[in-house]
Amino acid sequence: MALPLSVVIITRNEAARLSACLESVAFAGEILVVDSGSTDETVAIAQQHSARVVHQPWLGFGPQKQFAVQQASHDWVLCIDADERVSETLRNNIEATMQSPTQHVYRMPRCNRFLGRWLRFGEGYPDFNIRLFHRAHAQWSDDVVHEHVITRDSVGTLSGDLLHESQETIARYLEKQNGYTTLQAERLAAAGAYPSRTQLVLSPLVRFIKFYIVRQGFRDGVPGLVHIAMGCFNSFIKYAKLLELRRSDKQ
Repeated sequence: MALPLSVVIITRNEAARLSACLESVAFAGEILVVDSGSTDETVAIAQQHSARVVHQPWLGFGPQKQFAVQQASHDWVLCIDADERVSETLRNNIEATMQSPTQHVYRMPRCNRFLGRWLRFGEGYPDFNIRLFHRAHAQWSDDVVHEHVITRDSVGTLSGDLLHESQETIARYLEKQNGYTTLQAERLAAAGAYPSRTQLVLSPLVRFIKFYIVRQGFRDGVPGLVHIAMGCFNSFIKYAKLLELRRSDKQ
C-alpha cells in the first residue's frame, strides 16, 4: 500500500534528470512537482509518472520549497531535488519508519557523485540533510540559497543514502557556485558584516584542513581533492565579494 506521504520536488527544466528521481519515490502516496516555468519536457515527464503538477513562479530556493510543502496532500513530506535518488536501503528505512514514527523530523545521509566518483569522505559524506518531516513540526528557511529545514524538535536519523548525482561539468558547477557566492556575500553585507584579512586568508585554509585532512577527503582521490579545493576557493571568493560590496557602499 502507498504510504501516507507526499514527496515534493521543485523543478525548472529538469527533463534530463527527473525520471530517475520519480522512479525512486514511487512508493509514496503522492508525488507533487512544483514547476517554475519549464520550457522542456519536465511537466510531461512528471505527469507520465502520475505526479501532481503545480505551477508557481520562482520565489527563491527556501520559499519555493516551503510553498511546495504547503501544497502537499499529506502532513508527512519527503523533500528531494530532481537530481537526487532514494536508494533502496533508504526507501526500506522510510517505509519501516512511517509505520510507527518515533520522531516528527528525520535526517538522512546524502552521498554526492563528483567527477564520476561517489564521495565517501571529506565534505562529501555523510552530508546529513533533514528531508523527511511532519510539516506541523518543521519548515524550510526563507534563504534564497543554501536553504535548510528549521525545527525545534529532536531529529531522528535514517539509514540508507540519498544519492545526489548532478552530472554537471566543472564549468557548470563553477557557474552555479559563482551565483551562490554572490548571494552569500549580499546576505552578509545586508547583515552589516565586513570581511577581515584574517577571514580572507584563514577561511579557505581552515576549510581545507578540516575536510581534506581531518575528515580524510584525500581518501576520495583526485575527485575529492578537486571538490574540496573548489569549496575552499568559493569560501575565499565569498569574502572577496563581500569586501567589494562594502567598499562600494563606502564610495
